[in-house]
Amino acid sequence: MDQTHQKKLIQDWYKKHSNDVYKFIFYFIYDKEQAKDIMQDTFIKAYNNLETFNGENPKSWLYKIARNLAIDYMRRNKLKAYLTPTISKSLSSTPEESFSLNEQEKELYRALEKLKRPYREVIILRKIKELSIMETAQILGWSESKVKTNLSRGLNHLKNQLEKEGFRYE
Repeated sequence: MDQTHQKKLIQDWYKKHSNDVYKFIFYFIYDKEQAKDIMQDTFIKAYNNLETFNGENPKSWLYKIARNLAIDYMRRNKLKAYLTPTISKSLSSTPEESFSLNEQEKELYRALEKLKRPYREVIILRKIKELSIMETAQILGWSESKVKTNLSRGLNHLKNQLEKEGFRYE
């Protein structure tokens, strides 16, 4: 594939998937500026490593890159559980499309940020981003049964967290 075709392909993917990739990253780090930077880095890395793309779903491949970059960012910044008290501030000042969240949704995200990373990741991918079990397994490098198990456990932990905070969410 020549360089012109590679640039066009990445530009097309950027137009089609950049917003989803941004939101995906934001759900992990709750920092809108850093999420924008990591989103940009995701597409740069995709361009630089296009020869490793094996024809899988481009969105899944981009999510996998974004996930790894977000984890690297969190490790560098010693955000062990990457739980920050700034989620409320971040949620109230999101970009143009804005996450105009009602109070129930804000409570849900506050509880979600308190879960262990594997549970949060699988819930974000399956329930928020609505990816298939197979796509989620590809992104996380898990088996499909591990996705199902962690999703079930994660949802139970999320429900317990919400109840502990006195909030009932169906």
